[in-house]
Amino acid sequence: MNLNQITIPSLDVEKATIFYKTLGLQLIVDALPRYVRFECPDGTSTFSIHKVDSLPEDGHRITVYFEDEHLDDLVEQLQQKGIIFTSEPEDKNWLWREAHLKDLDGNPIILYKAGNNRTNPPWRIQD
Repeated sequence: MNLNQITIPSLDVEKATIFYKTLGLQLIVDALPRYVRFECPDGTSTFSIHKVDSLPEDGHRITVYFEDEHLDDLVEQLQQKGIIFTSEPEDKNWLWREAHLKDLDGNPIILYKAGNNRTNPPWRIQD
């Protein structure tokens, strides 16, 4: 099994499309105003957004992680394009470097660099 696609909800797919294109995703399916699908610039994963009439009122949202080898440069480029971050790149004690932001629907996005530590941290369970 391979996780290769995720779909998130949005109140305004057209505005969300502009936001995610600014992050660097490539639009491959355009069924606006109800649905879009992107390819990630690296790898083979796809990412979709579908129209909903409401989002959970309890504030629970989907957290989306995008990894980039050049995290600090990426954050700087996105800031120059007007993307607002809630936290700058920071080394975490789980051996990832992360920067946090939110999309227009309040879904948390974490841009990170983990390298080998994503799947092989020192505390990985051994078979």
